[in-house]
Amino acid sequence: MKLRFGLLCLLLALCISSNLQAQTQLRLATTTSTYNSGLLDYLLPHFEQASGIQVQVISVGTGAALRLGQDGDVDLVMTHAPEAETEFVAAGYGIEPRALMYNDFVIVGPAQDPAGIAQKQTAVDAFARIVLQGAIFVSRGDDSGTHIKELSYWQALEQTLPFPGYRAVGQGMGRVLSIADEMQGYTLTDRGTWLAMRAKLDNQLLLQGDPSLFNSYQVILVNPERHPHVQVDEARRFSDWLVSETGQALINAFQVDGEPLFFASAQEN
Repeated sequence: MKLRFGLLCLLLALCISSNLQAQTQLRLATTTSTYNSGLLDYLLPHFEQASGIQVQVISVGTGAALRLGQDGDVDLVMTHAPEAETEFVAAGYGIEPRALMYNDFVIVGPAQDPAGIAQKQTAVDAFARIVLQGAIFVSRGDDSGTHIKELSYWQALEQTLPFPGYRAVGQGMGRVLSIADEMQGYTLTDRGTWLAMRAKLDNQLLLQGDPSLFNSYQVILVNPERHPHVQVDEARRFSDWLVSETGQALINAFQVDGEPLFFASAQEN
């Protein structure tokens, strides 16, 4: 009898523990750049240990991440497409947008640089050379923040897509870097993913430093007035932690091969 009672107590405790765990699991939609760079693998254990809240990461392009938020399929988003994020909040899908961090985009390509972009000062000029020289350009083609940035350069050039060397592959940043490497083509990438992967690639960083390549990230909660089921309190707790002194210091401390990949920006606002 005592054994049966003990087993029942154990089962009840396990059920309670399971329910508590389910109640404290947070769904975050974020970009492949934050995932592929290794930043979240570095940050999340610190937050989970401090809060007891588990974070389920859904890594997609910014456009897809915002759609997940719009549909209430996640509790918060971490993205890097300012205009799309502004529209997301203005339409009432997101609340409490907060500047989180930044890095920059760079253009990488074959070491021999057949299009000669390394001699250029701006991304627009580099893109123009790629078309003029008939070089291969590999696009994410996935409505991500990186893809949106890339399209802005083609629009500035009034360049019709696709052109003969253009390859839209619908893949995340890490895969696109590998494809561009295999095809000896050029691509636009966030610096974080590039630094995390460059040791595996033959392609080289050829253009950087153009102010237009600045790349900022925000964290935004999904609006509970539109989706009452979202865990807004837990999402806010995670957002608060990310922009806190602790979270920002950890973002600044994250490095690959001795180089920082992201720079915290919450305290600058």
